Amino acid sequence: MAGEVARRTVTQLEDLVRDVPDFPTAGIVYKDITPLLADPVAMASAIDAMAAPWLGSAVDFVVGVEARGFILAAPVARALEAGFVPARKPGKLPSATFSESYGLEYGHDSLEIHTDSLPAGSRVVIIDDVLATGGTAAAAARLVSASGADLLGFGFLIELPLLGGRSQLAGLAAHAVMSLGTEQGGD
Repeated sequence: MAGEVARRTVTQLEDLVRDVPDFPTAGIVYKDITPLLADPVAMASAIDAMAAPWLGSAVDFVVGVEARGFILAAPVARALEAGFVPARKPGKLPSATFSESYGLEYGHDSLEIHTDSLPAGSRVVIIDDVLATGGTAAAAARLVSASGADLLGFGFLIELPLLGGRSQLAGLAAHAVMSLGTEQGGD
């Protein structure tokens, strides 16, 4: 498989996303991307598609949202020749942080980045696996703003458009490789 040039189509990528009902709570249909990640050609195709809208945009940093966003954001950063900055759950970073809370379809959480991770004026893209209600993405955007960096936009592997997450993104550019169904899911 090494060096393989074949790529998967969006439909083939969609076929590798598994629905898991009632996870992590009743009523949620979780979008499990592990089958897609296990297929090296599919993963490469997804990464290429996520990086494509930002090629030539002089991106300085890619912020990856914990946890599945890390898996996607690091290779997107590599493709864009940009640095990678993790947006982590509380208490996971060892230095001073900016912190933002947000709501999920199934509760509340927080994200943090180091206060010195994004220089003022740097050009940033936020990458995550799923855009659902938009709370996580909006919190990540507030973290970028707190640092003084310039947010160019967002990239997602999957968007669940019926949940209205784009409305939380302040009109910024947002690109998704796949747009799936009407069910809830993500992290």
